[in-house]
Amino acid sequence: MPGSFSSAVEGKFLNGGLFEMTVHYTDPGATALEMEERFEKLRTNLTTEYGTFRPNQQQKTVDDGFVTMTQSFHKEPIRGVLLLIAWTEVEDRLRKDRKARFSLIYRNDNFRDELRKRVGEN
Repeated sequence: MPGSFSSAVEGKFLNGGLFEMTVHYTDPGATALEMEERFEKLRTNLTTEYGTFRPNQQQKTVDDGFVTMTQSFHKEPIRGVLLLIAWTEVEDRLRKDRKARFSLIYRNDNFRDELRKRVGEN
């Protein structure tokens, strides 16, 4: 998407209808701190527009010198419509390197249910 830091977009379709879209943000040239600043800016903008996002999940794993931290926040501005923002950071303790990425997910379960019903009518 021109003018943004997004690196990939993926969509989920059911019977020709788009009911979920994910925008991934990665930047090999950015530090983990820069990515965290971008994540917080996006989260702040979303909070301003849709209201407070609630913590959804947080995990930390350590395996063979790699520390992986994930956290996500969600908001259901309308029943059946979900916005979720997810953060992942991987730290390589041996090489003293950190990389981070995040994703924004929009899912409309109401529309997905409507698409499923349409199939049942045919």
